[in-house]
Amino acid sequence: MKTRQISNTGFEVTGIGLGCMGLSGFYGAVEANEAEATLLHAVELGVTHFDTADVYGDGHNEELIGRVLKPYRNKVKVATKFGLIRNKEGQLSEVNGHPDYVKACCDKSLSRLNLEQIDLYYLHRIDPKVPIEETVAAMAELVKKGKIQFIGLSGSSVEQLKRAHQVHPITAVQVEYSLWSREPEQELLTACEELGIGLVAYSPLGRGFLSGKIRSIDQLPANDPRRKLPRFTQEFFNENLKIADVVIEFAKQKGCTPAQVALAWLLAKSSRIAIIPGTRKRKNLEENVNADKVILTKLELEELNNLIPPGMALGGRYPEHLMKLFNFKE
Repeated sequence: MKTRQISNTGFEVTGIGLGCMGLSGFYGAVEANEAEATLLHAVELGVTHFDTADVYGDGHNEELIGRVLKPYRNKVKVATKFGLIRNKEGQLSEVNGHPDYVKACCDKSLSRLNLEQIDLYYLHRIDPKVPIEETVAAMAELVKKGKIQFIGLSGSSVEQLKRAHQVHPITAVQVEYSLWSREPEQELLTACEELGIGLVAYSPLGRGFLSGKIRSIDQLPANDPRRKLPRFTQEFFNENLKIADVVIEFAKQKGCTPAQVALAWLLAKSSRIAIIPGTRKRKNLEENVNADKVILTKLELEELNNLIPPGMALGGRYPEHLMKLFNFKE
């Protein structure tokens, strides 16, 4: 697989990585053997970028990655995140970016991941109660101690990113970015280019919607969290199918799958972009990885941009209470 150095700090990974959240049951139950097999197959296919967080499965995801990927430490880069807290009911309820919390979380993640050093450590969301400078200064101390190599932010604004970057070089900012979530194009992508910071796109397939495989809400299990996302509700779902239909038709003309079109589109937007599509199935993993071979011309990129303009997707990316928790300015 092709690699790319997305940051001026030297962070280099395959353009297509693996978002591991779904391997800990976020989208439904996953057999342990299948989760491990998916991780191992990713290594076999040449994937070097694996993304997790301490909140995924309340530590289970980090433990899974630590156990399975330990023998391949010299071949992979592991990124994890801290800062989001669940309440007793298991719901995301708080963000904590306090310096003491940073250090405590890092030690726990190192233990679960079975690592001496985390390759890329993100603040999962920005804590409005703690100046970003204080949180990043604490993360910089972890760099000095050798516990982490690179620092990242997830879900930050451009202003927050620039302030953080003045304290310590930020290697990557992680944000939702796809054909139906185009917000990074407003300011963030330009800022990353100017500052030499990588952009790691999560949910590059719109949580599966852009793959063209979800044609009805009834296909989702009753407990699937996507049912609570505005774009997947009955109010907007059928209208948003128009976006998936465009990708499906474009893929037919290109001779590849809709998922591969959506992923190739992102990779072509900038050499600073790395993407982390998640999947629980080896078949889907192979499909995603093969998007690395799909090349879109400038004319094709322009065509897709015109067919699916920013703002075409109806409904918010998250329910209102999560939008407030995540401190999004949309």
